[in-house]
Amino acid sequence: MLRLAVLVSGGGTNLQAIIDAIDKKTITNAEISVVISNNPGAYALERAKTHGIDALCVSPKNYENRAAFNQALLETLQSYKPDLVVLAGCLVVIPEIMVKAFPNKIINIHPALIPAFCGTGYYGLKVHEAVLKRGAKVTGATVHFVDEGTDTGPIILQKAVEVKEGDTPEILQRRVMEEAEWVIMPKAIDLIANGRIIVEDGIVKTKE
Repeated sequence: MLRLAVLVSGGGTNLQAIIDAIDKKTITNAEISVVISNNPGAYALERAKTHGIDALCVSPKNYENRAAFNQALLETLQSYKPDLVVLAGCLVVIPEIMVKAFPNKIINIHPALIPAFCGTGYYGLKVHEAVLKRGAKVTGATVHFVDEGTDTGPIILQKAVEVKEGDTPEILQRRVMEEAEWVIMPKAIDLIANGRIIVEDGIVKTKE
């Protein structure tokens, strides 16, 4: 059974998609051991508690500097011995010490088709604002492993979503979540949980 630790910052819609997929058994051989947020007011923590999942807040405001916060977050994670760390709407910059502690064991969902509209500064609504400003006809979401860069780790899954005339950033954000994020994040977890993914030379390969 794959033990998941899910890191969140806000409402937790991707967390809910994971919980629902486990309940429906579209994710098999996996369970959520803990949900951790940097934000004490994150509704995602309430979602976790409702489902009997340990819900913790590790806030940078409670530490004297970023290094102390990073160490506390890492130690909290390690105490649960997760097999996979899932960034589900987590706005914390994952420190190098965590990447090294969990090599190819941290995955993230990004609300665009990497390498488009990704990297430093591209998060949340900012991604969708940039997509609309550029006049892109297609966007989507990407699940990828996390490395020391920003949105540079090996890509696991991608799903395209149409940009429609009259879209606002908020409308597009919702469509990307519903049509892509909530589909490919659970699928990626299921593939990993069932040993169907390997990383070779920085490229993800799926085993049948």
